[in-house]
Amino acid sequence: MSDIDSHRRRLLKGLGAGLLLPGMGCAPALIAAPGARPRIADGVQSGDLQGDRAVIWSRCDRAARMIVEWDTRSVFSAPRRLVGEVTDASRDFTARIDLSGLPPDQSIFYRVRFEDARDGSLGEPWFGHLRSAPAQARDIRFVWGGDVAGQGFGINPEIGGMRIYEAMRRRQPDFFLHSGDCVYADGPISAQIQTADGQVWKNLVTEAKSKVAETLDEFRGNYRYNLLDDNLRRFNAEVPQIWQWDDHEVTNNWSPGKELDDRYRVRDIGLLAARGRQAFLEYSPMRVLRPDGAGRIYRKLDYGPQLEVFVLDMRSYRDANSDNLQPRQGPGTAFLGHPQLDWLKRELRASRALWKVIAADMPVGLLIPDGEDAQGRRRWEAIANGNDGPALGRELEIAELLAFIRRQDIRNIVWLTADVHYCAAHHYSPERAVFQDFEPFWEFVAGPLNAGSFGPNPLDRTFGPEVVFQKAPPVANSSPLAGYQFFGEVEIEARSGLLRVSLRDIDGVAVYGRELQPT
Repeated sequence: MSDIDSHRRRLLKGLGAGLLLPGMGCAPALIAAPGARPRIADGVQSGDLQGDRAVIWSRCDRAARMIVEWDTRSVFSAPRRLVGEVTDASRDFTARIDLSGLPPDQSIFYRVRFEDARDGSLGEPWFGHLRSAPAQARDIRFVWGGDVAGQGFGINPEIGGMRIYEAMRRRQPDFFLHSGDCVYADGPISAQIQTADGQVWKNLVTEAKSKVAETLDEFRGNYRYNLLDDNLRRFNAEVPQIWQWDDHEVTNNWSPGKELDDRYRVRDIGLLAARGRQAFLEYSPMRVLRPDGAGRIYRKLDYGPQLEVFVLDMRSYRDANSDNLQPRQGPGTAFLGHPQLDWLKRELRASRALWKVIAADMPVGLLIPDGEDAQGRRRWEAIANGNDGPALGRELEIAELLAFIRRQDIRNIVWLTADVHYCAAHHYSPERAVFQDFEPFWEFVAGPLNAGSFGPNPLDRTFGPEVVFQKAPPVANSSPLAGYQFFGEVEIEARSGLLRVSLRDIDGVAVYGRELQPT
């Protein structure tokens, strides 16, 4: 038994019934309040653990105030109480409260209820649990993944819904990193579809998921759809989360100038992106920063002396997808954009954490095509451009970042990502690379969580990647029934500083593992 597993067993023994609180993750029928009392519609979530803080999220069925009580004991013998402002239809009745003053490295039990904005009546509570961020070194375990309800594969009651969330919950992680494609706003869900191997996949269906999202309420409906899943609601109530977004929160491969297909009556990609962003910010359990006026998604989360997570936004600041072969940085080459790139360099240099995780919503070296332009040139969706040569186009920003990391002697960086719908471990080395001004690093890919499986994708040689491991389906767009659904797990040992990565399947079984020693 590992030190981390042993520690968790001791923690659970100390919690007693804490993780089995009445109502934690229960079905909506169990919390329905009598009469006209306000009702929690979609459970509770926590997120963005940072120092002594954590965000609590929920959603009501009407205009109401969110009330959060928290305690370090499951019996709530001395709870602290916070009351939020009134939420209403302008926010789809979602609400969040940012808890502060949490004691470090403690079990925090919380309960959420709503107070009707009209008559002051109180609804029944929904319970949740989190473990606050540590101030001292301790064993850490977290999981990551992306890509939920894609390619028409939604909530299938016949197989128990989105089962991978239960597999992740059973790993008892400290938090979950959602690496993008939290919803598929461009992916309608029908009652049943034929899978690649001829089976019939049956879905729970809703009106909002019957077409591509164009109105704000349709974007919101994609999040409400996922929250119908029992596994997801139970997971949300027990595991704090860190969310980032990618393309499917709006539409496939979107960037400025995106040409929409015939399913769309709204032809303005900027308008669709703004609506998708608003819905994402309403439904994510994140601390919303607004220095740019629209709600900044990239951020850093300090998780004690052993770990900092640098959450990137590879979607909001990119230039239009192109052949990605520009020789110098300028128009057409932005991917992170220089304000975000400068922020990342500054925060990495200032970090005193042992391990620095760069949470990227897209992989560095995998080729991800996006059709062709009017001149017949291949467009690229991510960083790599397929030329296997010197850094060009979007690769220039990454080259600048990697060179900065080497020159500043910033160590123990690991990249985590999803997006491509299979799992893989990539090692990047200047000895194999065309651009060589960087130190070797690892990139681990997980997913999908509940979507069609694809891959593997070819690699671009610019930064010298090597496939150390990959597992992908033999048939493109394989359903979750085929078994190619994956999440990733990271464990950090307090005693040695060792970081262990494992890639796990829909049942939580490890298919690959790698241990990294800190330097």
